[in-house]
Amino acid sequence: MKAAIPFPDISPEIFTLSLGGFSFSLRWYALAYLVGIVLGWLLARAAIDRARLWPANAAPMTRTQLDDFLTWLIVGVILGGRLGFVLFYQPEYYFAHPAEIPMIWQGGMAFHGGLIGVAIAITLFCYRQSIPLLPAFDMLALATPPGLLLGRIANFINAELWGRPTDAPWGVIFPGEAAQSCATAAAPCARHPSQLYEAGMEGLILGAILITLAFTTTILKRPGRLTGIFIAGYGVARFIVEFFRLADAQFITPTNPHGHVLQFSETAGLTMGQVLSLPMVLIGLALVAWSCRPRAATP
Repeated sequence: MKAAIPFPDISPEIFTLSLGGFSFSLRWYALAYLVGIVLGWLLARAAIDRARLWPANAAPMTRTQLDDFLTWLIVGVILGGRLGFVLFYQPEYYFAHPAEIPMIWQGGMAFHGGLIGVAIAITLFCYRQSIPLLPAFDMLALATPPGLLLGRIANFINAELWGRPTDAPWGVIFPGEAAQSCATAAAPCARHPSQLYEAGMEGLILGAILITLAFTTTILKRPGRLTGIFIAGYGVARFIVEFFRLADAQFITPTNPHGHVLQFSETAGLTMGQVLSLPMVLIGLALVAWSCRPRAATP
């Protein structure tokens, strides 16, 4: 094996407080969610405060409505992310153990499910508040990448969702028996830090593109376009990263070592992440095309 990078000595827990028989631990993953939501809220508020960016020079919602929407957003992320993981990745297990479905503290969230949950939440919220739907989705698309960036960094700190074995010099030697069980590599086994690939592509690059477009162009005057770019951009990024990310264990078999859910040959196929990302690319491109239709001029 060529040179590799030892996994940094970072605990998944930032600190632990013990009071009597009760212990509370703040984990990097929880902090990533909290900070990601705050940064997203700040981006959304900055866009709302600039009425000139929106159709008819009117923001889709007020600051008060944005604050109220945060509750809906959090519920949508948690319920959608958890149910998405249950239905997309381990339905047989959870249908046999339904009492474990609410146990999100044991891990198991799916971004695609979270996206669906948030879409449902924002649709219901906009209907109740008489808010234009597509501009609200554009605001949410702008606010999402910081959470993706921080969440994937937290995945790296947790030494989870690592990639396939590699002899690249930036390969990381993740701890744990599962990470070191590389059938085709000599110990220690180095793997792609696919969490950081995702952080860079889904969070940093995609986020920079969306922020630049939102605040320096008139793209928000075309409802749905920024949402389409976000959905398609995430789908493309996730599809690419899946070539380096290790598939979920339940899909890996001796005859299917890459965990393809659609297998075209012994080595070619699509993972669950890629199967779920392809519709996102199509939906995103369709939204961009729809936003380009002829319309009356907007000041």
